[in-house]
Amino acid sequence: MNPSVAVVILNWNGKAFLQQFLPGILLSEYDNLQIVVGDNASTDDSVAFLEENYPTVKIIQNDINYGFAGGYNKVLERVEADYFILLNSDVEVVPNWIKPVIDLMESDAQIAAAQPKIKWQHDKKQFEYAGAAGGFLDIYAYPFCRGRIFNVYEFDNGQYNTTKEIFWASGAAFFIKSKCWKEAGGLDADLFAHMEEIDLCWRLKNLNYKVVYCPDAEVYHVGGGTLQTENPFKTYLNFRNNLIIMQKNLPAGDAVFRILIRMCIDFIAWWHFLLSGKPKFTMAVSKGHWHFLKSLSKTNKKRQQVQKPYTKHSGVFNKSVVWAFFIKKIRHFSELK
Repeated sequence: MNPSVAVVILNWNGKAFLQQFLPGILLSEYDNLQIVVGDNASTDDSVAFLEENYPTVKIIQNDINYGFAGGYNKVLERVEADYFILLNSDVEVVPNWIKPVIDLMESDAQIAAAQPKIKWQHDKKQFEYAGAAGGFLDIYAYPFCRGRIFNVYEFDNGQYNTTKEIFWASGAAFFIKSKCWKEAGGLDADLFAHMEEIDLCWRLKNLNYKVVYCPDAEVYHVGGGTLQTENPFKTYLNFRNNLIIMQKNLPAGDAVFRILIRMCIDFIAWWHFLLSGKPKFTMAVSKGHWHFLKSLSKTNKKRQQVQKPYTKHSGVFNKSVVWAFFIKKIRHFSELK
């Protein structure tokens, strides 16, 4: 029998997405599967809709909205399976999207987490922002993807149809062995949302596990279902959380050096927002940095005993992707050298 798998969808006022995509998820071709919806204290009628129309779906209700990270932690405490799949509510799947990834993960005991190919639900020929063909970090921990660098998205022409070890797997369709989830301690609830999956993958790598991309399965992500891209709060979370996960996971000397440089690069973004007439985004960067500095002591207590040398990790581009994109005008992952 195949390993047991739980597809867990965290919902917050997402009835429309559940109506649109849950029927397809229920058609998933896997013989040892449970579908769980974890509700993060929705104020719409999502739960009533599920109870009335999908009695086979297990519903786990949180008492308040704990955010993406805390919400999943609370829900997965009450789920038993060999594998968890954290699936965004705004993701469309095809019938055979699970087994290729599970088979790949079963082939190597060191693989802890994985993702399928993630493309844009509005144009299924194009890679999608949240994961594309696997997540990478540059030398200053800026995240990007095979198939997506900053706001440039590649079309899928089969150029990334190879299995590859990556740095981080997308939270939009995140596969993880439940024992590894528990060993690493799940997601960091203090991050609330954004980059929590990168933090988890980084911790797994520091524990000598692998994170991989599986090209033999694909899903289609709407994107921006909870927080739109043009949202100052999202900008705040991204700038704050990126610095926090660097402090948590980099070797001590490395952390000081890379964080200082990173904050200087962020200051360029601060000026860009200011000169572009976006004062709310300028404030979001300042607020993100300030809250990072306020949390230094708290974050320091979360550091693992051992951090592997950062540039030794698979999935690290040992140059600046900011320089490559904005100065050298590189637009495709395959052009990075």
